[in-house]
Amino acid sequence: MIKVYLYLLKFLKPLFTMTFDLKEILTASMVLFAVIDIIGSIPIIIDLRKKVGHIQSEKASIVAAILMILFLFVGKEILGLIGIDVNSFAVAGAFIIFFLAIEMILGIQLYKDDAPETAAVVPLAFPLIAGAGTMTSILSLRAEYHTINIIIAILINIIFVYIVLKSSGRIEKFLGKQGINVIRKIFGVILLAIAVKLFATNIKGLF
Repeated sequence: MIKVYLYLLKFLKPLFTMTFDLKEILTASMVLFAVIDIIGSIPIIIDLRKKVGHIQSEKASIVAAILMILFLFVGKEILGLIGIDVNSFAVAGAFIIFFLAIEMILGIQLYKDDAPETAAVVPLAFPLIAGAGTMTSILSLRAEYHTINIIIAILINIIFVYIVLKSSGRIEKFLGKQGINVIRKIFGVILLAIAVKLFATNIKGLF
């Protein structure tokens, strides 16, 4: 039991030495905003809503926040426990982002669900919001910034994600079908570029 307490204390210690830094919060928020890319995911969200009829915005946002905060504390240890290094995880994330980008650019469907009823945990919370790319970025931020500032940055992004998920219907009406198609292809190319960069940066670490 004592070992368990010591183990928990090891990961909770950064919270006891809180150092709020507005610059760190803003920088971490911008990094996560770019990686999560919820604006670019609007076409995917709209497509999912059409397929399942309802998006569980609250559940998706809460689950994504929990996944990201948990990974902030124990991500590296979990990967090490199952024999996966950060580079391998990042390369896997690159493939996920790549296939999402292909869907957006070519207008094809790679993700299929036999009988979806709602969209919450999969594929919204994971891998769309808290995907491999996001998790890899969180591990990188952990090495440079104070934990409390990263947690605040995560929560800021989750609030924005929730607003976008909740307003997807109104956003669809505002942009129109043509506008959505244009955004879908533009952000598809951006996602493709992110996937290539993530792959190129981390593939060297595997050899």
